[in-house]
Amino acid sequence: MHGPGVGFHATLDPKRQAILRYARKAFVSDGYAATRIEPIAREAGVSTATLYALFEGKAQLFDAVIEDAAQDFARQMAGVGAIEGDARQQLISFGEAYADFMGDPFVRSVFRLVMAERPRFQAVARRFFDHGQVAFGATLIAILKAQSAAGALKPIDRPSRAAGHLMGMIEHPVFFVPLVTGDEIAVRRTNAEIVEDAVDTFLARYGA
Repeated sequence: MHGPGVGFHATLDPKRQAILRYARKAFVSDGYAATRIEPIAREAGVSTATLYALFEGKAQLFDAVIEDAAQDFARQMAGVGAIEGDARQQLISFGEAYADFMGDPFVRSVFRLVMAERPRFQAVARRFFDHGQVAFGATLIAILKAQSAAGALKPIDRPSRAAGHLMGMIEHPVFFVPLVTGDEIAVRRTNAEIVEDAVDTFLARYGA
C-alpha cells in the first residue's frame, strides 16, 4: 500500500500531506508507542505548533494516517472495473492490480501496524478493513455480475462468495505467506503467474 484513508474528504493541503507522509513512515518503522511528534514535524518542514493545529495529538495523527492509507484502496482500483475485454481478460486485469497492491510491502506494514494497535483503535481498524473490502470486493463483484449477465460466466447466486474465492487464491501467496514468513523470503511464482493460475482455476468452476 502506498498510504491509507477511508471515506473521508481528502485535503490537498501540502503541509498536511507532508505530515501524513512522514508520520506514516514513523508509525510503520517505530510503532505507535515509540513514535514522537517533534521529529515528524521537523521532517515535514513544519513547526510543532502547525502540526498540532492540524492534528490534536498523536492519536488523531495516527487515525489520519490510516484514513489516508485506506484511500489508496480506491485509488489503486480506479479504472479496473472499466477495463474492456472478455471475462478472462477482465479477471486477469483485476487480479494483477489486486496482486500488485496486496504484494506491496507497505500494505503488509500497514496491516501489521493496524493489527498491533487494534485494541487501542478498534474503530479505525474496522473502517480500514471495511473500506478495503468495499474498494476491491465491489469492483470484482461488478465484473462478475456483468460477465454472468453476458453469459460468459455461469449464473452466480452469491457473487460476493465467488469474489472471495478469487481474491483468496491471489492474496494467500502474495500477502499472507510473506506476512507470516517475512518479507525477505521471496515467493517462487511471479504475481502474473499467481494471477493466471487463480483465474484459470476460477473459470474452471464459474466459466460458462
